[in-house]
Amino acid sequence: MTRKFALIFTLISLFSLTAFAQKGITKTDPAKQVLAAFETLIEGIREGDVDKTMGVYDKTDRVLLFNYNGTATIGWDNVRSNREQIYAKTKNVSLETTGVRVELLSPTSAYVSCKWKQTQENEGKAEASTGRMTRVVRKIGKDWKIVHSHTSPDKFSDAEVIEEAPTAPGDDRDRIVVCDKP
Repeated sequence: MTRKFALIFTLISLFSLTAFAQKGITKTDPAKQVLAAFETLIEGIREGDVDKTMGVYDKTDRVLLFNYNGTATIGWDNVRSNREQIYAKTKNVSLETTGVRVELLSPTSAYVSCKWKQTQENEGKAEASTGRMTRVVRKIGKDWKIVHSHTSPDKFSDAEVIEEAPTAPGDDRDRIVVCDKP
C-alpha cells in the first residue's frame, strides 16, 4: 500500500510540475514582434533619431526603398545617408499611422501596411503630406528587419523631389531609373 501511495504521489507531482512549467513558457506572437519593430521605426522618424530608425532596417546593400517622391534608394548605407541629411533639416515631426495591418507570410517574413499623415518643419517651412506605406520585413536571427519599403503619397508635387543618394563607388548593380513625369 505504501508503494502504491508513493507511486501515485510521484505521478501527481510530475503532472503538476509539468502543468506549472508549461504555464511559465510564453510563446511570443510573431505579429506582435513585427508590430514592435514597425513602432520603433515610427518612433525613430518622429524623434529624428537616425540610429533608432536605421536599427530596424536590415544592414545590407540589398535593402530597397521606393520613396514617397518617386525615387528609389538601394543599400543600407545610402538609406542612412539620406536619413541623416533629411533629419538634419527637419524638426517638430508629427507622424500618425492608421489602419496598421501586419500580415505574416511565413515564420520568417511579413509585411506591414498602413495609411500615414506627417507634418514637419523642413528648413523652417511647414510641410504636410499623407499617403500609404508598406514595409516588408524578414526575421534575421531574433529580430525583424525591414528589407523593402514602399511609400506612396496621396498627392505628388514636383517640389517634393529630393536627390537620390548615389550608389557606392564601384557598385555595378543596375540602378532603378525614375523618369520625369509627363
